Amino acid sequence: MLEGEAVLECVTDDNHSSVRPDSTLEVFDCVSLMSAEASSGRVVSEPSPVPPSPNPSPSPSHGPDQKIGGGLAGNKYVKLNVGGSLHYTTVQTLSKEDNLLRSMCDGSTEVTIDSEGWVVLDRCGRHFPLVLNFLRDGTVPLPETQRELEEVLNEAQYYRLQGLIQHCLSTLQKRSEVYEGGCHIPMITSAKEEQRMISTCRKPVVKLQNNRGNNKYSYTSNSDDNLLKNIELFDKLGLRFNGRVLFIKDVLGDEICCWSFYGDGRKIAEVCCTSIVYATEKKQTKVEFPEARIFEETLNILIYENGRSSGHGGMALLESGGVSSPGVGQSEEDGGGVGGGDRRVRRIHVRRHIMHDERGHGQQTVYKD
Repeated sequence: MLEGEAVLECVTDDNHSSVRPDSTLEVFDCVSLMSAEASSGRVVSEPSPVPPSPNPSPSPSHGPDQKIGGGLAGNKYVKLNVGGSLHYTTVQTLSKEDNLLRSMCDGSTEVTIDSEGWVVLDRCGRHFPLVLNFLRDGTVPLPETQRELEEVLNEAQYYRLQGLIQHCLSTLQKRSEVYEGGCHIPMITSAKEEQRMISTCRKPVVKLQNNRGNNKYSYTSNSDDNLLKNIELFDKLGLRFNGRVLFIKDVLGDEICCWSFYGDGRKIAEVCCTSIVYATEKKQTKVEFPEARIFEETLNILIYENGRSSGHGGMALLESGGVSSPGVGQSEEDGGGVGGGDRRVRRIHVRRHIMHDERGHGQQTVYKD
């Protein structure tokens, strides 16, 4: 009973644990005191528990990412997440040289750690293994290409690795001092290699096939000079259109002197510079030098540079340039694919069969097609 408990509490002495039921006056005084307190609003009640907040703020140690300013000096191993590339190393390795990673370990630089304990670095992780190996060994082989070497230099500057920075700068300087020829003309070693080179090349291709030994007849008096002129023109065109057209040379083929022009991985035109001369006693091989025609076909395949041949306008331009100049040679077109003229190859030949009459003076040349 609540009233009885209140009465017993009031008559309980501090020095004695027993209750005095015979003290009626004291009981009534205690009840009167409680009634007066209740009427004045001074009722003492037990404190009710405070309900929890509906959106409590999370503790910093339980968030997805946390930033620590004390460094990683208390740890022996470090887990690094560099742009998604994960690396596991030691604090001793990162502290070998005065750099950004060392300042992260000793607390000079604030460190961001994810919920799984990985130290997060907002950098590309492609070249970070090279940076880490440099800290481990003190030296590292650098990439061969200029672009990748400059990327490594940028990473070294970000991490403030002076040793790696000097290594990259000295390598760049040495490579700039080494002279490399600006024009390279590959030699064909097999038909398979030629097909692969032409099909994978994104630039127009000019091929010169010259094999002077592949001849069962004797040459005319000016054939050697014309053959040398063709080779010299090939070298000059290679220098003039270097970087825009791939020039390749074939000395193993069947043709004595023949030019081939390729675009989009297929043959566009061909200029054959040899002919058979029917003399009075024996046949002879004659080498011509159609310089104008060769130069014209070289200019024609420039339309295939950087994919500019797509569209009917480019093909119409090539078709209009496929007519031979009078007296230079013959022009043939071979249909080799779907679409009619879009897959034709222009074949330009000099006069193939030349027959001389038996008159000793003022020989007249008769052309037979």
